[in-house]
Amino acid sequence: MNLLTITTQILIIFFFMHNPTQSLSSQTLILPLKAKQIPHPSNKLSFHHNISLTVSITVGSPPQAATMVLDTGSELSWLRCRKAPAAAPSFSPSLSSSYRPTPCSSATCTARTRDFPIPASCDASRLCHAAVSYADASSVEGNLAAEDFHLDRSSSFNGLIFGCMDSGSSSNPEDLKTTGLVGMNRGGLSFITQTGFRKFSYCISGRDSSGVLLFGDADFPWLSPLNYTPLVQMPTRLPYFDRAAYTVRLEGVRVGNRVLPVQKTIYEPDHTGGGQTMVDSGTQFTFLLGPVYDALKAEFLLQTKGILRPLGEPEFVFQGAMDACFRVELSRKAAPPMPAVTLMLRGVEMSVSGEKLLYRVAGMTRENDGVYCLTFGNSDLLGVEAYIVGHHHQQNMWMEFDLLKSRVGLAGFSCDLAAQKLGL
Repeated sequence: MNLLTITTQILIIFFFMHNPTQSLSSQTLILPLKAKQIPHPSNKLSFHHNISLTVSITVGSPPQAATMVLDTGSELSWLRCRKAPAAAPSFSPSLSSSYRPTPCSSATCTARTRDFPIPASCDASRLCHAAVSYADASSVEGNLAAEDFHLDRSSSFNGLIFGCMDSGSSSNPEDLKTTGLVGMNRGGLSFITQTGFRKFSYCISGRDSSGVLLFGDADFPWLSPLNYTPLVQMPTRLPYFDRAAYTVRLEGVRVGNRVLPVQKTIYEPDHTGGGQTMVDSGTQFTFLLGPVYDALKAEFLLQTKGILRPLGEPEFVFQGAMDACFRVELSRKAAPPMPAVTLMLRGVEMSVSGEKLLYRVAGMTRENDGVYCLTFGNSDLLGVEAYIVGHHHQQNMWMEFDLLKSRVGLAGFSCDLAAQKLGL
């Protein structure tokens, strides 16, 4: 979804690559890849924080560098396209011999996908034209096409369908630092579906500069056993339920030892499909429906009374959806003691504690204090009828997406140890 921005951090990435000539279950190659070594990433892959989680790959023939947002909440992968090289990051289809535009008569053009709120159509050249919009009001549009995507010199995927987008709008200047987006949900046009991988995982570090993204089985003796929560299956189509998303069952929220006193039915999708809980790498923070957010805010304020000093500015709302904000001394070296906020998922819990609970608002001070906000927001203020678990709260957790068994697994893990544990 790519809702919010965060500060820049570089992550090291290690990739289990799928060899197209072998079975999907084979694990044939581990690549130690470092973002700082990618002046021309024809055979490197980067993974880092900036506006979101991004991967650096190459596309086309000959390969062109592309930095793409990794988004488990989207289906269609797309690149910002230009007819000729441009200063901003972009892909030039005219320079690639493997670029194939999709005609509007193609079955791909009429495929059902929630990424197209407006059905794909024909342009003046009889090519398939599509538009995609996101929850932060940004949008892109252009033509569907097939192209070769290269993860390294020996691992390529030919003829993947993507969007070659030549126009769009965004209020965030950071968006112009990336070339496009990799759609990783369960839809038919997503990158994970088209490449045939049945499992992928990632581990996002906190302050440090290392992490892991992996395609295939994470069969490491040093990795703690994962706890799994099943993906919610919806047999019928509902207007506000995204069946391609990684939807899990949220059963409650706990602050410290106190479970929020809200009806359990508020966590279940309603008759329209609104209210699903999605694990989304394209969103930074976690968002809760209004009644649950209000209960969380009230309980958090109660339990931190005398520990945290409320900002005291009722009109201040960070990023349009987060109004539980505080003043914290700039001289403080560590986060103040706070109760953990725990998302109670079916079969597993995701606990958010310490520094992950508060986020400093850049450039805002009050005397000798910085302005910090609780890293949970009100999805009602975003106009999104869903619970969204963002990647900020997935830090230092091994997150596995198992499409074969329809489940998401997770376990606490110090992601900065990945390079050391892999011996790289």
